[in-house]
Formats: sequence, C-alpha cells, structure tokens
Amino acid sequence: MSTIDNTKELPNPYLDGHFLLAMPGMADDRFARSVIYVCAHSEEGAMGLIINQPQQLSFPDLLVQLGMIEEEETIRLPAATREIVVRHGGPMDRSRGFVLHSGDYRVESSMAVTEEVCLTATVDILRAMSNGTGPSRALMALGYSGWGAGQLENEIVQNGWLTCPASADLLFGTDIDHAYDRVLASLGIDPVFLSSDAGHA
Repeated sequence: MSTIDNTKELPNPYLDGHFLLAMPGMADDRFARSVIYVCAHSEEGAMGLIINQPQQLSFPDLLVQLGMIEEEETIRLPAATREIVVRHGGPMDRSRGFVLHSGDYRVESSMAVTEEVCLTATVDILRAMSNGTGPSRALMALGYSGWGAGQLENEIVQNGWLTCPASADLLFGTDIDHAYDRVLASLGIDPVFLSSDAGHA
C-alpha cells in the first residue's frame, strides 16, 4: 500500500498558489472535503478561499443586492458573467467578497498570487465583470479562511491537509461538485487510499 508524504519541505516554504485538500481526519466539519486555494502565506499566517462550496446566491443576484445593477438588467450581463457561481470562501468575514481571476485584468488593488492568478477584493472588478471588460477567467467568493502564525503548518504536520501546486484549469473549472476528486486525480491519488492517520494512506 502506498504512502502519501505531505510534509516534505518545499524549496519555497510558503504555499501561495497551492491547493489545500482536507484530509479525511479533518476535525472541523466546515472544511470537510474542501479544496482551498492559498492566496497568501508567510511566517505571519495564511489566507485562502474554499473553491468547492457553492452558495445559493447567484452572481447576478449579488450584483443586484449590491445596487450595481437593477434586476431587469441581469439579462444583459455577459453570458460568462451570468454563469459565475458564488462560492463560500470560508468562515471568516462572510459578508466580504473576493474575486480570484486570471492575470489579464489588474487594477491598483489587485494582488498577484502567481504569474497567472490575481486576487481583487474591490468593487472595481465587479463593475468590469458586469460590463464585459473583466478578466477572462474568474471566481467569486464570500468570506475567507485564515490561519495565524504557524497554525497552517501545524495542521499540515498533523495530517489535516494535503498540499499541491494549483493549476489554473482546476482552479477555474466549473465542475465544482467534483473539484475535490479532480484535484486528487491530478495527483494520481484515489480517495479510497487516503487515511486520517498521519504517515499512512
């Protein structure tokens, strides 16, 4: 039976631009089978967004709630914008919105996570997305997941998370319900072989 070593030291010890996959032994039910994209990680802590927990609220409905468009204007939104699924990004600050997007759109407030992916948390990007001048690929999340100094590293050592580099195709994929299994498959891992015991799978 193969083992999964998810505690190997990386050349860069920080996990910006990586996925965190909740292991079967995850004690916090809010993160069960979650896939988190790490947006920022340093010795001071980490911040990321759950990408595979959809909300009931649609993106057009969100724009209406924010007063950016009228309800009758939703039909005029670009098709790609209408189809954006709002995700539950995590348990912290659930009223705050974040957009993860391709690097072809940047404003002063955009933060580059990698060369391909940026994070923008201002209404500028929502306006751009509503009129068709936004990024070519994007996902929207309300709330975020956060860790204090050393907390994420400790959870990884305790076998709470499996880590891997994130690809843009998996990040922006529309098959949200199967995102967890798709990321595992990209690593050549069958969920059947995952174990909640550290060092065994």
